[in-house]
Amino acid sequence: QVQLVESGGGSVQAGGSLRLSCAASRYSYNRMCMGWFRQAPGKEREGVATIYTGGGRTYYADSVKGRFTISQDNAKNTVYLQMNSLKPEDTAMYYCAADRPPYGGTWCSLRSADFGYWGQGTQVTVSS
Repeated sequence: QVQLVESGGGSVQAGGSLRLSCAASRYSYNRMCMGWFRQAPGKEREGVATIYTGGGRTYYADSVKGRFTISQDNAKNTVYLQMNSLKPEDTAMYYCAADRPPYGGTWCSLRSADFGYWGQGTQVTVSS
């Protein structure tokens, strides 16, 4: 089993920053895909950023490129999402997710269907 513990959500002004953290259970972290997804009311869940923990390769949604950065600290089995230049449209519940890479590879997708383990979610609210 993979357990994910999230932290770091909150409320900020437009243009501000937040850093989300997701810690994974120690025996499930190596060579995994971990990532962040978000869901706003009335919208489908969308992939924000993912990372392959075995090599550090990252993948981003076009809407957050240049503003968000996903990174990892393997010693802590933790993945971070640094969110800068936040916009009101970034307001959503943010979920950490994890699973083995799809198709037995060493890369990660931004598809929610490729992730089987999910955190509890943390609310991010950006005011104008």
